[in-house]
Amino acid sequence: MAGVTTPDPDQRGHAVTVHLVRHGQSTWNVEGRLQGQTPHPGLTDLGRAQARAAGDRLAALVPTSAPDEVALWSSDLTRARQSAELVADRLGLPHSHIRIDPALREQALGDLEGALTSDLDADPVPPPPGKHLADIRWGGPASESVRDVDARIAAYLARALPTAPAHLILLTHGDTLRILHARLTGRSYRDLDWDLPIPNGAVVTVNSVEPPAHPR
Repeated sequence: MAGVTTPDPDQRGHAVTVHLVRHGQSTWNVEGRLQGQTPHPGLTDLGRAQARAAGDRLAALVPTSAPDEVALWSSDLTRARQSAELVADRLGLPHSHIRIDPALREQALGDLEGALTSDLDADPVPPPPGKHLADIRWGGPASESVRDVDARIAAYLARALPTAPAHLILLTHGDTLRILHARLTGRSYRDLDWDLPIPNGAVVTVNSVEPPAHPR
């Protein structure tokens, strides 16, 4: 995992524009399987086209002639990493410009990973008394709750934002992107915007994100 040195709070840079990108369609997206943190599903031909299209959209949003003003981070899962490389190609960035970080992985689904969504019970399971849905690890002890992912994302942003350039591109996954968006726009992980459309290859931009204060 690439480390980031957090500068003194008085030396932090300007606000950052964060571009959240979902990976292109994977083979398991086509099969209708829950992926979670399963590492191996790669992109389909359509997924590669979606990633290139995301790169083209980003090229209109970031200063491609000033690569020092653009950071590109990616989940280490195959479908995200392959998408990041295609985005980098469209932006004229070398693959060495991509920073890989497991903190941007999808929510771990534990025992549910690999299951067909068509085999899952369509009726929602009520949470135990006193528990919120977002606090439950539905796939067993090896899985993550939404709360777990939010904590992981908070720690990542505390590392990445203080030293980020003007534009920070995060190549990630559907649920993680939704949680990132909530945190960057000041909402709780219990108040995710489930109506926000995030298809494969989506680009969601959050403007003027202030780096967090360095803890004293």
